Amino acid sequence: MGAGTSSGTVGTVANALVKWANVTTFIFNLVEDHDEADFKIRFQRWDHGDGVTFDRPRGVLAPAFSPMGERFHFDADENWVVGVLPKLFELETVALHELGHILGLGHSSNGDAIMFPNIGPGMIKGLSPDDIKGIRVLYNLNSCNTD
Repeated sequence: MGAGTSSGTVGTVANALVKWANVTTFIFNLVEDHDEADFKIRFQRWDHGDGVTFDRPRGVLAPAFSPMGERFHFDADENWVVGVLPKLFELETVALHELGHILGLGHSSNGDAIMFPNIGPGMIKGLSPDDIKGIRVLYNLNSCNTD
């Protein structure tokens, strides 16, 4: 994460990575040097140079670029929360979704899936069977015994 990113944010994104690791054979490690990281996660505002301009609260939340893109930006103008609070976006839920994109998954038509294209405020979601099947098929991990 970028300099100045709170430890709570780092821990929340790390929790989302653990959820993906638990259903795959992937191993993720936190590195202190932002330049050495494979995933660079930052909070940005408006036009920040990646081609996706943040617009305002409740617009674009956090674009990620796949597969295995290094860029993952949260909109700094959103009021992020860990846990469920009405009208606020849950950081780990959005991180879990965007990390799915970084790992190569597209959107799902299954409304229960974390990869469903819409995540509303006040909503918390985890990985669904559809998400797990998708990541395992994508990486040929169907015999993966991680459940």
